[in-house]
Amino acid sequence: MRRLFRSVVLSAATALAGQAFAWPDQAITLVVPYTPGTGIDLIARQLAAHLPKALGQPVVVDNVAGASGNIGSDRVARAKPDGHTLMVQVNTLVMNKSLYKSLSYDPVTDFTPVALTSWGSLLLVTNPHVQKATTLADLVAAAKAAPGKLNYATPGVGTPHHLSMALLAQTTGMELLHVPYKGTAGAVTDLLGGRIDTMFLPVHVALQHIQAGKLRAIATGSPKRLPQLPDVPTLAEAGAKVDNVDMWYGVFAPKGTPAEVVQRLNREIAAALRQPEVAKAFDAQGMVPATATPAEFGALVARDAQRWAEVVRRGNITAD
Repeated sequence: MRRLFRSVVLSAATALAGQAFAWPDQAITLVVPYTPGTGIDLIARQLAAHLPKALGQPVVVDNVAGASGNIGSDRVARAKPDGHTLMVQVNTLVMNKSLYKSLSYDPVTDFTPVALTSWGSLLLVTNPHVQKATTLADLVAAAKAAPGKLNYATPGVGTPHHLSMALLAQTTGMELLHVPYKGTAGAVTDLLGGRIDTMFLPVHVALQHIQAGKLRAIATGSPKRLPQLPDVPTLAEAGAKVDNVDMWYGVFAPKGTPAEVVQRLNREIAAALRQPEVAKAFDAQGMVPATATPAEFGALVARDAQRWAEVVRRGNITAD
């Protein structure tokens, strides 16, 4: 009788344990800490279209915009780590660690990296009215000849565009005037109009203006030349001690999310990224699908946090 009782208890415990680790058992929420229509939003919606079939549950996109992504990120950091609340982010996440001194969460330690999804290339461009700046060496020489006279635009303080130019200026000795805008549209308008001299732009935004002769491509921030602009050198090829300022995009979960859930998500996201329609949608936003293991993605996040922290420190940059 005792053996029978023990057998029943063990069977019940095993069943309960199986239920405890059943995942997913409800809809999954993909938090996007930015407004609809952004590259991050597009990634989330592509995943939301492809993951339900593999996971057997709906995937809902929730745009929680505000404070440079900090409101949505805070919500995910505080969410239950059960694999049902995830976040799609860009490398701005780790930049914010140094830019904001009063964050309610730690961008590196309060999240579990799940999957890299893509890279977005930044391109250094100038307005052709900057007559002597046809190469990076020319631009550096012109900036050094008249410190603070040449200006550059960004979509805002602390954006990847801003910190990329700050890094380039620090490594080349340029002194440029920073003109921050509230978004990319106004910055591009003034760049095309000649009121702005130079800036980093996503390649898909800059390409049409380069092809029309309205902007000049100086160098790509990617580690390799871009297929769309094979004659444009990388920053390193152009002489800068900068090998890569491209933006990475990826999926995160709250700290403490079970490893088996993270691994499953990583596999299913990688499978979604292999779909031709996903690659086509990404290409329209200037993004290239990319994958990595959770450990590899985590290492990338940690390295980037250290790199941009040093740029912020040296430039005395703050977004508070």
